[in-house]
Amino acid sequence: MDEYGGRRRKAEQDAMTVEIGYALVSAVFAAGVVFGAVAGPALLFDLPDLLSTLLLRVGLTLAPIVFVVRAVSVLVRFRRGAQPSQPGRTSPDS
Repeated sequence: MDEYGGRRRKAEQDAMTVEIGYALVSAVFAAGVVFGAVAGPALLFDLPDLLSTLLLRVGLTLAPIVFVVRAVSVLVRFRRGAQPSQPGRTSPDS
């Protein structure tokens, strides 16, 4: 084990921690935006009961779906980007 092996693993762990945090924060934000866009009118305006209930239920259904999709997509994209396509080689413009 060389001196830099520990630093590299620590840096990778730190990068993954930051990426998980970003995935969670951006997923919460996206879910909140979707919920607000769908259920917001039901909360702000005096709509008929059926429409109000429908908007709230659709918002409560879509928000967790958007949360999961966003978090997974960010983490999958990060995981794919961590593996170089040709190990040991850099792109021409780097």
